[in-house]
Amino acid sequence: MDMDNLRRTSRPTLMLDRRKVLSNIREMANKAGRAGVHFRPHFKTHQSAEIGDWFRTRGIEKITVSSLAMANYFAEHGWDDITVAFPANRLETHLINDLSGRIKLNLLVDHNDTIKYLDERLQHPVALWIKIDVGYGRAGIPWDQPAAVLDTARRIALSSKFNFKGLLTHAGHSYHAASAEEVLSIHRETKRRMIGLRNALEADGFQAEISVGDTPTASLADDFEGIDEIRPGNFVFYDLDQCRIGSCTPEQVAVALACPVVSKYPRRGDILIYGGSVHFSKEFITTADGGRCYGQLVTREEHGWGKPVEGAELYSLSQEHGKLRVTPELFDKIEIGEVLYFLPVHSCLTGNLHRCYVTLEGEPVYRFNSMP
Repeated sequence: MDMDNLRRTSRPTLMLDRRKVLSNIREMANKAGRAGVHFRPHFKTHQSAEIGDWFRTRGIEKITVSSLAMANYFAEHGWDDITVAFPANRLETHLINDLSGRIKLNLLVDHNDTIKYLDERLQHPVALWIKIDVGYGRAGIPWDQPAAVLDTARRIALSSKFNFKGLLTHAGHSYHAASAEEVLSIHRETKRRMIGLRNALEADGFQAEISVGDTPTASLADDFEGIDEIRPGNFVFYDLDQCRIGSCTPEQVAVALACPVVSKYPRRGDILIYGGSVHFSKEFITTADGGRCYGQLVTREEHGWGKPVEGAELYSLSQEHGKLRVTPELFDKIEIGEVLYFLPVHSCLTGNLHRCYVTLEGEPVYRFNSMP
């Protein structure tokens, strides 16, 4: 399938620019190398064995995923050192036992009851990270409770089934930052809090690594002193939200949703596209006038897409419908039956809604749980 055929696609299609993906991987791998930290990329964004192979060309051997099912998928494709960056779920102990018998499996814990439960039921050793909440407020032991962190480390040390790795966090509040400087402030704060906890553990005789993982700080920061491992994921594609934060430029966004124009409404000045919340997700960014943007129109180019079109944003989504408001001049130029390209707000969630990507060369790239 060539670009002309992609432009004539009859339904929303998530397009992938392989060149940009490879560039994003190369840049992040090089940054980790310069900083002297381990690079364990999070595969929850692309969820594709084929794209995973692109990481291997950069020497990546260890990965992060967001579920045991995803860990199993990548284990079946040759990855044998996997961190599941989600607190261990005791109802999936059978999956843990299956995977830990085949690969080096790294799990997260933030509650002693879970540690006790696993200790009584695991059939193979696993590595454990203590999940730390450095300010995001989603999961983990709060950073300002060092006694609780120390108690958890001691509990892990009691069992021969566990290999204590250290402290792991996701500074997800960096995604809500209003500027690059705010992202860097969160990065400095995260380092300070995690190193403080490690110092407390080392004073009690523990050796602990520090693992951090969010795309905004990994993209913008250069100083990773005191950090052992980074686990960014979204950087592989980037998206509008990362552009808003300052983590990337629009030119680095490696996916775009191709959507057919199905109607035009001159009275409203609206363009109706075939592309709704089941294709984009309901994630949005707030525009300067207080409105919502669910996707940004970009120019069509001979080999992909180009720059964002100013003032041309998806302002409303329902299940299958997308409403695009544009200037009168652009309204007249856009034709029914034309295919338009949009940068997604959150590439992780948009990708999760599609069975596969289609490269600019017209080749399908299948995802976890969506093989033909």
